[in-house]
Amino acid sequence: MDFDFSTATVALRARVRSFMDTYLLPYNPAWHLAVAQGVYPPPFVEDLKCLAREEGLWNFFLPQLPPGVPGQGLCNVDYAALAEVMGRLPWASEVFNCSAPDSGNMELLQRFATPTQAQQWLYPLLRGEIRSAFAMSEPDVASSDPTNLQTVLRDSPQGLVLHGRKWFITGAAHPACRLLIVMCRDNDAGEDPHAQHSMVLVPMDTPGVQVLRNIPVMQHQAPEGHCEIRFENVRVAPDQVLGARGAGFAMAQARLGPGRIHHCMRTIGQCELALELMSARALERQTFGKYLADFANVQEWIAESRLEIDQARLLVLQAAWRLDQGGMQQHPHQSRADVAGIKVVAARLQTRVVDRAMQVFGAMGLSPDTPLAYLWTWGRAMHLMDGPDEVHLRTVARHVLDQTRAHLGESAAYFTLPEQLAAAPRIRA
Repeated sequence: MDFDFSTATVALRARVRSFMDTYLLPYNPAWHLAVAQGVYPPPFVEDLKCLAREEGLWNFFLPQLPPGVPGQGLCNVDYAALAEVMGRLPWASEVFNCSAPDSGNMELLQRFATPTQAQQWLYPLLRGEIRSAFAMSEPDVASSDPTNLQTVLRDSPQGLVLHGRKWFITGAAHPACRLLIVMCRDNDAGEDPHAQHSMVLVPMDTPGVQVLRNIPVMQHQAPEGHCEIRFENVRVAPDQVLGARGAGFAMAQARLGPGRIHHCMRTIGQCELALELMSARALERQTFGKYLADFANVQEWIAESRLEIDQARLLVLQAAWRLDQGGMQQHPHQSRADVAGIKVVAARLQTRVVDRAMQVFGAMGLSPDTPLAYLWTWGRAMHLMDGPDEVHLRTVARHVLDQTRAHLGESAAYFTLPEQLAAAPRIRA
């Protein structure tokens, strides 16, 4: 098996890394200062986006780009190499037009939007002119089971009406956010619990759409927002429904697969950064007359982190490769188990590796002087966002059990019971 990236991907990764080192990292203190002062996004971000687009470092995540759209268009495996690099700086993805939730929304629109919907929403997103959000989670139900959703789309004499409440909607506080893709229960859909949902395209300025608050996550308030939104009798035109009515559940699965794998790819990069910081700190900091790197327990933390990152990367690349081979179409159960598995592994990886790095840094690791506290917060959130670990573990377990049922009894030959010993053929001396 060949685990090397192609020559073209290696060269492109080097260009992205060089662009970040040259243009983004020098602006990192200014980005944080601007956000602290309430200026978001900082004005220089738009200039950096223009520069990245001019250099062709744009729209990496879509395997097939529409004609005339700037960008690279990479398969999942190749994109993994770039997402890992971009993940090292949390605001870098926006510069390359690869931010979540926009990347997942663009994939969704590319697959299911009508030509009119694509012109209105997909192409402005691909050009980086607007931002978007995906409204699925709700405060009063377990959103890991979408059949619980209470936000409802109903028919009325005046047309379609949307009513309900969503929360932790990432990106909804971004000043450029123009579109909400809302997952809702559809009163006009069928009886199958997995065919009772629709997705609707709701402009942010639609009457009845109210952003109630930007919810802090682990005491950190993201400038782009994790918002609570109320939909108060929002009028929806029939041409605002994305795809077929009642097909929202299947469409959500199609969207969340690539979106989850992108999160995992960025996590690998963040953990690599944490390991680099931890190792450098261990070589520089002394206590009790020895460098931290000379203590056995610190060496173990570094070694364990190295092994866990490499293991997680291989699992992510395997999941990406299977998606590239048409896994969701040809082997959907395997691909869903792959994505569920790496989602759990990545969340555990980030909290473990970053926690070790914070311990090596001591009190500084808890402060905003390093990126570690933020990275740990994001890692902890990953245990819940896009589905909690427990749901993903259940997906993996069900896949394993289904495979076992299909071959039940084949492992019986490995048992050695007393009656089998008595009946075993005798071996001549």
